[in-house]
Amino acid sequence: MIPWRSRTFLIAGALVAAAAALLLLAIPSANQSKLIVIITPSLDNPFFGQEAIGAEERARALGYATLKFSHGDDAYKQSELIDNAIARNAAAIILDNAGADASLAAVLRAKNANVPVFLIDREISSRGAAEVQLVSNNYQGATLGAQAFVEALGENGTYLELVGRESDTNARIRSRGYHDVLDQYPGMKMVSRQSANWDQAQAFSVTQSVLQAHPGIKGVIAGNDTMALGAIAALESAGRRDVVVVGFDGSNDARDAILAGKMHATVLQPAQRQAQYAVDLADRYLKTGSTGQPEKLLMDCYLIERGNAPQLKNFALTTDTK
Repeated sequence: MIPWRSRTFLIAGALVAAAAALLLLAIPSANQSKLIVIITPSLDNPFFGQEAIGAEERARALGYATLKFSHGDDAYKQSELIDNAIARNAAAIILDNAGADASLAAVLRAKNANVPVFLIDREISSRGAAEVQLVSNNYQGATLGAQAFVEALGENGTYLELVGRESDTNARIRSRGYHDVLDQYPGMKMVSRQSANWDQAQAFSVTQSVLQAHPGIKGVIAGNDTMALGAIAALESAGRRDVVVVGFDGSNDARDAILAGKMHATVLQPAQRQAQYAVDLADRYLKTGSTGQPEKLLMDCYLIERGNAPQLKNFALTTDTK
């Protein structure tokens, strides 16, 4: 039989060991990976490129190594890139995904491999797979753009709506936001609603066709700046400088078009700040085990017109200190 005093020491020792083990679990391991993998639809597209730059700069400032990849809106390629990040023992993944439904399995695979995923720009179709879904308030931004469009047209006129990729959640939300405003005005008549898949060349072709069928249109409202710029090119080729064009994203090219009088307005979604905040949350999660925030987070958008367009650069307002 173990003497009472010895039993006391054994119990005390066990408690100290247990406490030490819990403390070690709470503190990141010295061997913890310091790699953050950043995956976006494209590195050439200005919006997605600025996302990647913003995430990379913040991650490196916090002491992480980074790798940047593009999935090209291909869910299969995205799956391979996520598997590659898992194999590289990434600490975290910052992801602008390739589809709300198509991305879920790969995000869950990363979660099960203890590689947390922090989504930016686009949601996925389920909660609990990603640590964070940080997206622009696309609906709020779309209502801002639609109201500016209505006012520029004097609440009266025929218009074309250019929609992004129909499978993209953001395309649907922006279109709904547009119509929740536009449909309140009986004088606003949509003559055509067509997808140009976020693409400038497709938007050019679609706008040309609509102009032939409806030569008197007064406005074009587009789901992103790239399509808006394609529409502007088609309108210019037809000698139509009188058509009101509104876009969405807040690109430098849209800014220049606004200042040149070719585009009426765009809606800024803060790509860099969004990506940087996602990295901040990833860093907090890796250090403490929690982001301290709910999974779904929205960032407000801002209307950009001629008055504040000079302050717009790389998807950020230079006077915005938030």
